[in-house]
Amino acid sequence: MTTMASLGRASMLLASGTVLSRILGFVRAAVLAAAIGAFSEGANAFGIANQLPNNIYTIIASGILSAVLVPQIVRANGHADGGRAYINKIFTIALVVLLAATLAAMLLAPFLVQIYTRGWSEAQLALATVLAYWCLPQIFFYGLYALLGEVLNAKKVFGPFTWAPIINNVVALAGLGAFIMIFGLYNADTAAITDWTPDRIALLGGLTTLGVAAQALILLVWWRRAGLSYRPDFRWRGVGLRSTGKLAGWTFAMVITGQLAGIVQSQVSSIPAEAGYASVFVMSNAWLIFMLPHSIIAVSIGTAYFTQLSEHAVAGRFDEVRRDVGSSIRVLSLFMVIGTVAIAIAAVPASRIFTNGASGAFEMALVLWAYLIGLVPFAALFVVQRTFYALGDTRTPFFFTLFQCTLVVITALLAALLPPQHIAIGVALGQSIAGTAQALLAAWLLKRRLGHIGSRGILGALVRFALAAVPAAAIGLGALWLFGGIGEHSWALSGVLPAIVATAVIGAVTGLSYLGILVLVRTPEIEPALSAIRRR
Repeated sequence: MTTMASLGRASMLLASGTVLSRILGFVRAAVLAAAIGAFSEGANAFGIANQLPNNIYTIIASGILSAVLVPQIVRANGHADGGRAYINKIFTIALVVLLAATLAAMLLAPFLVQIYTRGWSEAQLALATVLAYWCLPQIFFYGLYALLGEVLNAKKVFGPFTWAPIINNVVALAGLGAFIMIFGLYNADTAAITDWTPDRIALLGGLTTLGVAAQALILLVWWRRAGLSYRPDFRWRGVGLRSTGKLAGWTFAMVITGQLAGIVQSQVSSIPAEAGYASVFVMSNAWLIFMLPHSIIAVSIGTAYFTQLSEHAVAGRFDEVRRDVGSSIRVLSLFMVIGTVAIAIAAVPASRIFTNGASGAFEMALVLWAYLIGLVPFAALFVVQRTFYALGDTRTPFFFTLFQCTLVVITALLAALLPPQHIAIGVALGQSIAGTAQALLAAWLLKRRLGHIGSRGILGALVRFALAAVPAAAIGLGALWLFGGIGEHSWALSGVLPAIVATAVIGAVTGLSYLGILVLVRTPEIEPALSAIRRR
């Protein structure tokens, strides 16, 4: 099997698992909104509590694992033992760090809730804190999942890492089903924060964490199938751990910088919650929709490319690294351009899935539109950043991330000056502006490092994709009009099921029209994309 055929198979395997996981994730988010509301005090309290494990895990492990583990394991594969000693050592120290961080976070839960919020009542802070105690054990299991998954990816066992989140969503959906059966659907007219009794909190928080645990533990099934074994090894000298720590130092600094900017964003985003406007929970659901094309396309293609990039970089084959960068950005951009257009057109119906009425859907759609401005640069940055990691450079990503975080803080503080109903939109727009500037700076720095990355070809491809998207957008708008548009009495906004149908149809006709146009004009990038689909 050729390298490209293997890469295509890996990409499609990753995409298939991600598609199913994202579909279930959408269902889960919609059911959660139906159970606890979208603009309620309880929803925002749960949003903060459930986000804390992700933020803390990111600080201690996420960036380090992604930036360091795969390249280092690829290098360790050349050792006489096939990298087993390195894996045992890094696995042991990671587990110790994850466990210690989880316990520390739980002790600091009240403080953590307070630094991520602003202007909340004592009752809402108390609810978020209790929910945080249930959610914070997710830190350990997120770390275990990433650790197992990155090792499997480095061994070219791609599938389990992206299929495991399906288990998480299934467990969470079962828990939400039980929650609704016991406590009923959210009713804005009668709901109060005092409704959150200990059993309600335990059921929602406990089963949410159980889903994350299942997602991690299921990967152990593939551990031995990949020829891997683990024995705790507390002798942390040797097999390059010192160089790993040096690389991780810059990544850790980068992650800390990002989280500090995230705290500012979270505090500003929590201001509108008291007035009942779009806040933390609504923004998280808008981000979920924004991430859909990136998760399905960018992550699946980019993750498989990353292992190949690492191999080429280790071997010093920089011409192949340049080709990988240029081709991956062009192929990703092909999908990201139409993803931006299709989601923008279907934004209001899509938002209706996560809200309780047309007015709430339009409010969430404004946030989503602000995020969508940065979708194409976000995908390009994913490739560029990981290319630096493959080259063993975590210092440069720190500096262009520091630049982005500075812009994030400035734009968030400016958004805080807006009327409460516009703050979430301002924060999302600031995120897009900062991300776009970061992507441009990162691409320029990579070009300086490699000599060239095919910038002219990338810009030419983007122009072709944008031109093809114009008639496709017109067709998508026609489909939206047939469903009643975005007026208050539109059929597409009359309920969750009509919103799902309208969103699916608008997305499908827009995307298929776009691909058809690219085929007709014989765009060079269409063949690799269609070949991957045909192989699947």
